Formats: sequence, C-alpha cells, structure tokens
Amino acid sequence: MRERCGKSMAALLFGAMLFVGAKSGAPPTVHGFEWVPSPEEIQKYRRSWNPFSHGPILNTGVDIQPKGQYLIQPFVFGQVGHEQYGNKLTTDSSDAQTHLRAVAPTLIFAYGITNHVELNVAPSWVWFEASKATPSGERTIDTDTGPGDTTIYLKYRPIVQDPDTWRPSITQYNGITLPTSQWFGTTPIPGGFSPLGRLPGTKFGGLSFTEGVLFRKNLQPFRLNGGVYYTYTAPGSNAGMNTYNGDIVNTRFIVEYIADDKRGLGFNAEFLMLNGLPFRLDGHDVNLKPTSFSLIGV
Repeated sequence: MRERCGKSMAALLFGAMLFVGAKSGAPPTVHGFEWVPSPEEIQKYRRSWNPFSHGPILNTGVDIQPKGQYLIQPFVFGQVGHEQYGNKLTTDSSDAQTHLRAVAPTLIFAYGITNHVELNVAPSWVWFEASKATPSGERTIDTDTGPGDTTIYLKYRPIVQDPDTWRPSITQYNGITLPTSQWFGTTPIPGGFSPLGRLPGTKFGGLSFTEGVLFRKNLQPFRLNGGVYYTYTAPGSNAGMNTYNGDIVNTRFIVEYIADDKRGLGFNAEFLMLNGLPFRLDGHDVNLKPTSFSLIGV
C-alpha cells in the first residue's frame, strides 16, 4: 500500500512538471561556465590599443597564435659571471672561484592548435668556457659546446583581457624539459643553469616538469606582463648515487612603455627571480648544493 502511494505521488509530481513546462512554452535556461573566451571577446581585444612591437624578452608570450598559424622566434642569450654575492640581499661582492662565459642560442616554434591552445617546441644549443681557481693560485679552463635541453610546452588562454575593465589576459603554461644535453653528452654547465632567457630556468641536464600562470594587461601607454612558474625536476644520478635538487620557482614581471605606437618603439623594464627551494614535491631530501638559493635580475 505504501509503495502504491509513493508511485502515485511520483506520477502526480511528474505530471505537474510536464504541465508547468507546457504552460511556459519554452525550454528551461541552462547556465554554464565558458572555459574559453567568446569570439566577441577576442574580437574586442584585437580591436583595442595594442601596437605592434617585439614586447618582453624574458617571458614567453601571454597571447597565443590563432588556429593554424605558426611563429618562429630565434634568440641568443648570454652570460658573463666573475663575481659572487653572499646568501643575503647585498651589493657587496667578491671574486668567484669559477669565472663563467656562456652563450645559449634558442629557437622557439609556436603553432596555434585552436584559438585558445598553442603548442611550442624550443630546442637550444650551448657554449661555455669556465675558468676555475686552484689552491696553487692558477686557473684551469673547462669548455664545451653542444645541444642544450629542449622544452616542449602548451599554453592555454582561458581569459582574454577586456580593454574597458581591469580584467587581464590569463594564460596557463604546461611544460616538460627534456635532458637532450645529457642525451648528446654535453658537459654540464657550471652553476647548473643555462643563461636565463625567455623560458623559465630549469636544471641543466634534468628532466623537468613546469606549471605556470601568466598575465598581460594593456594600459595605454603601458603594457604589463608577468608570470609565475613552478618546476619539479626528476631524480638524477651521479656515480651510481641518486641526486635530488630542490624544486624551482621562476617569477617574471615586465613593464613595457610604448613611446611611439605608430613605429612600434618601446622600452622595457624586466625583472626576474630564480629561487631554488630547500624541498621537493616528492618528499625526498635535497642532496645537491646549494640546497637553496635566490637570484634577482633586472
């Protein structure tokens, strides 16, 4: 008897729902979150103030290539290091035990898979010459040239900036760095990093996984650009012993001043930080020195 009453009540409720739907004469409205910008938002952004110029050097582009379009960018980044600073924020320096000169040509190929997702491949080359002091006061020279590491990454832009509000463009960075330098036998560069450049710094010769969030906002006559990246490096091996370096955080912030938007003349102030953390996501103790460090560049 209880089951029959339950079925009758369900039938009554279902009939009432059909009646309300028939009286409304229209299907119910469904609201959902859009994971990509609308075509109208993209067109509004493309028509806004955004003069043609090179843009930032030390950060990958926040905007992405339209579907089916590609872009090839060659870069050459260099490094000269003779001085060292203590483990504190100071302007005092001393002569470093190792003097380093390095050059790292990098080629970035970008392809728009969709209007919201871009695939990038960035192989690199490296040349370095390191001069190291010996206890006798002399210096030994170590030099090598060969393939550097190769980074493959996807950029996904779920939010495009609105020129009429404060909303910026937001892009997600998902990258893997392959240790092609190790595969081809390139000698590890002293210090463990290639010259810092357009991509987030990763451990030279290490298999690394990087997640990042980037932003961009145009405020005439300025363009603001930045990003934060977190990198985990897979365990390595040295003389039969597993090696664990700390995770890495890269931060970039660029202020671009457009002096002549008709000629694309601009001036950049670019700030970066490279931080080695004293821990790893996998919980292993860090056994490579330095166990932590911070580098600030302008």
